[in-house]
Amino acid sequence: MNLFNIFSDIEKLDGDVAERVDYYTRRNLFKLGRKAATVAAAPAVLAASLNDAYAQTATVADVLNFALTLEYLEDEFYRTGLATASLIPAGDQAVIAQISKHEAAHVALLKGALGTAAVAKPAFRFGNAFSTYQIFLASANAFEDVGVRAYKGQAPSLLGQTVLTTALQIHSVEARHAAMIRRMRGLKGWISDPAEAPAAVYAGEDNTTQAGVVLTSLSNVTGIDAARSREAFDEILTKQAVLAIAANYL
Repeated sequence: MNLFNIFSDIEKLDGDVAERVDYYTRRNLFKLGRKAATVAAAPAVLAASLNDAYAQTATVADVLNFALTLEYLEDEFYRTGLATASLIPAGDQAVIAQISKHEAAHVALLKGALGTAAVAKPAFRFGNAFSTYQIFLASANAFEDVGVRAYKGQAPSLLGQTVLTTALQIHSVEARHAAMIRRMRGLKGWISDPAEAPAAVYAGEDNTTQAGVVLTSLSNVTGIDAARSREAFDEILTKQAVLAIAANYL
């Protein structure tokens, strides 16, 4: 969910991040063999690359531990939901369990990169998120949408870097999580209502201007009203906004 944040922050600390990670990624791919070059193996290879490239400097460890805390939150949320008796209907168990495995893989990536410097999982406060299945799904919806919007907020910092492809591979899976959860709630697979709650998660989703173009003014395109203009494009969340949202659960 948060690899864009990780690489953006590392880039600010180390301008040579692209070349450094690229070198060690190639070396680890060679060591781990052809099988490691698959998409499924990318997180493990990248974790090994970060270990080799940075040797766990204190500053980078702080950045990675911040991301790890956010991943802990999602991982704990789905684990708790699956362990709560009579919460998730039998027909939805497999989907939620698979999403949970994906989040566990994200935690494993960061813990592997940090080694002994990894912070322990904090205690989270989920409030009434597990009181009913619909509240659970609404909470999952918000978490997933936060993650997807956070990726886009950091994307400009990754342009031209070799790590962009790996980050996009993970980002696309998180977007599928968000769409799946929405469909399970009986909603469209994309954000269609800018007034969704929590308000902080969907701030800015009423935007109808992209790349300086006011979409509702395109009279030569049929059906481009305000609703379609909003739905066709996702907005970003800044790092500061993501931190403010996450703080509610710590």
